This record gives sequence, C-alpha cells and structure tokens, in this order.
Amino acid sequence: MRFFALFAAIALFLASPVQAREVVDMAGRHVTIPDKIGKVYSSSHPVSLLLYALAPELLVGINFRVRDEIKPYLPREVLDLPVIGAAMGHGPQMNPEEVLALHPDFILVWLDRFSDNDFIRAQYEKAGLPVLFVKLDTLADHPAALTFLGDVLQRPQRARQLSDYIVAALDRVRAATANLPPEKRRRVYYAEGKEGLSTECDDSWHAELIPLAGAENVHHCRQATHGGGETVSLEQVIAYKPDFVLAQDRQFVANALAQPVWRNVPAIPSRAIAFAPRLPFNWVDRPPSFMRAIGVQWLANLLYPDLLPLDLRGEMKRFYKLFLNVDLSDADVDEVMR
Repeated sequence: MRFFALFAAIALFLASPVQAREVVDMAGRHVTIPDKIGKVYSSSHPVSLLLYALAPELLVGINFRVRDEIKPYLPREVLDLPVIGAAMGHGPQMNPEEVLALHPDFILVWLDRFSDNDFIRAQYEKAGLPVLFVKLDTLADHPAALTFLGDVLQRPQRARQLSDYIVAALDRVRAATANLPPEKRRRVYYAEGKEGLSTECDDSWHAELIPLAGAENVHHCRQATHGGGETVSLEQVIAYKPDFVLAQDRQFVANALAQPVWRNVPAIPSRAIAFAPRLPFNWVDRPPSFMRAIGVQWLANLLYPDLLPLDLRGEMKRFYKLFLNVDLSDADVDEVMR
C-alpha cells in the first residue's frame, strides 16, 4: 500500500506543471515566468549584448552574424548559436516563428519609446510565450536593467559586479567634469558616415557619450526616430565651430584631415578628431551597449586629460576581463585602438 502511495505521489509530481513565479518587468507589467530559467531570447541588439556579458549560456539565438574579427572577444556559447535577427536595428529582421521553434522560456524586448511595443508583445503572448520589457536606452539605465535581469535570470552576483563597474565609471567622469563652466566645455561634432555629414541630436541616446563626458553636442534638436541620423551640410558644421570631432567612420577621419575644405572646421587643423573604437562592439553607439562604460572614460580623457587622467591600457584590460572574460594582451589593446 505504501508503495502505491509513493508511486502516486511521484506520478502527480511529474504530471504537475512547471513551477512558476511572477516578476514585474521594467514596463511595470506583472508577468509569470518559469521558476528555473534555461533558455531565453532577446529581440534587440542592446539587450542581447548585455546578455553576452551576464548569462550567454542562456541564449538560444543571436540577432546578427558574428564577424570573424570579433569572435575572439565573444563567449564560446554564443559563436555557434543560430542567427534569428532582431525586431529593430541593423541586420536580419526577426521571424517570430523561428523564435518560437527554439522554445525559450521568455523573450526579452527593449522598451523603446519609438517602437510598437504592444505589437511585439502580442506576437508572442498569443503563442503563450511570456514577454519581459527591459529599459536600456542610456548607459545610466544599465544598472537598473542589470539588477532586473540578475534577479530574473538568477545571476544576482554577476549582475552586481557589472552594475558596480558602470556606476563607478559614470560617477568618476561626472565628478571630474561637474564643475566645468559652460565656456570651458568642449564643443563636439559627432560625425557619422563616410562623408561625416550625418549626425545626432544633442538629446539622442545615439550621442549620449558627448554630454556624459562633460561636453556639448553642437547639433541641437530632438531625437525623432529610433534610428536617428540627422543630415547636415558642411556649412552647418563650420558654423557650429566645434573644437573636437567624434567620428564613426575611419575613412572619414582620413578624408577630413586631408581635404582643405574641412580645415574650415576649427577642430581639424589642430587634429582634434577621434575615431570610435569598435571591437568587439562600438564604444559609442550602433548598437548602444555596455561598451559605453569604457567609451565614456576614453572620451572624457581625450577631451579633458588634466581633469580625468586615465591609464587607458590598464582600464581596457580590466573592463574586457570583467564584461567579456577576455584577457587582453598589449597587442590586443593596440588592435582595438587601431
């Protein structure tokens, strides 16, 4: 009799549904997810990149093809994953059916004010897949996002380590530049594209490293689209009189220094122009990511070396080890900064 009772109890346990818990996502929604998380998918580049640092072993797919040059910097778990795409941004567009076929426990969605978040949510919830929104527009959003993800993914200690670094980096730069009077703040033009005539509004998350580093973005407007990208003329750039140019295209840097017409921009004759590092991901933007934690220190040091002295080589080694578990050699550092 005791045997049959035990057998019945085991059968009941095996037949019972997966244990669940309720969480509150960063949109304030109450969502029920499995108690134990084994597989997740992110529909956006910024959240996916954060998962590369926090819990790469949980990902079931990635948003874009991994280029050979960045493979040495990524977790082994990521390299063999299928490319499913993303709901927004560069690369292939995500196919909901492909995501569902991988059976993730839930999908993480960037809480983006320019996207139809209700549409994205409905695509998956109607198939029974929970959706969790993550607010990740700015570098300052990352500590709260890490706390949230650390709890949801049951990686609180790892999340705290990453969060503490970002908070410390922001605090360090803020303390160094907080007392700069307006007339002492550098005037920065953010040049995108091969011609350097695409830029970002001063309130855009795409260019947030400029004000974070204590400088003024000379292009004043309001971000109107997710992708950004404001077309300007060379005459406008000259009129802005920037004393520093932050560039996203290496060829543009060479062209601007070589072409006489660009010498009418005050930053160029003094060679006050820098190309944003991008291994394994861009330090400034596209995608906006945790890489900005090293990027803001690099930029602030370029702009105000006396206010923020920085052992960049040592800080890079520390950052890459913490976030990417990569031990940079001096040659690696040179390659990243090339």
